[in-house]
Amino acid sequence: MQSYTMTATRLDGYGTRMHCKAAELLADTDPAGRADAFNPAELLLASIAACMMKGIERVTPMLGFSLRGVTIHLTGERQDAPPRMTRIDYEILVDTDETDRRLELLHQNVRKYGTISNTIALAVPLNGTLMRLPSPVA
Repeated sequence: MQSYTMTATRLDGYGTRMHCKAAELLADTDPAGRADAFNPAELLLASIAACMMKGIERVTPMLGFSLRGVTIHLTGERQDAPPRMTRIDYEILVDTDETDRRLELLHQNVRKYGTISNTIALAVPLNGTLMRLPSPVA
């Protein structure tokens, strides 16, 4: 069983500083919003993206999967009453020459072994695709 800890400290009515290990992050806690920090919904989406990216980094060596890069786009929908996320959609774009079957295998592994994505998927629909990054037009 693993345990994780972090500390959040209110800076003022506009921001909160998050500390974990040697890392630090500014969170948008301004009711009006601010452009220079992630708000709580964006932090949730970022956590899912980081989980998926970490899963890709963990599984590609085991699968012998070759890639040049990965981009993950997430979109979350929020309702006001009661306030909650109602769905989260993602698109994982992989720059690779691997076959479609191997891309499907990578996606299955990302979905199956993601601690954060599996936890969130129990609370809100989490749907998406993993596909090859389109080749640049010459």
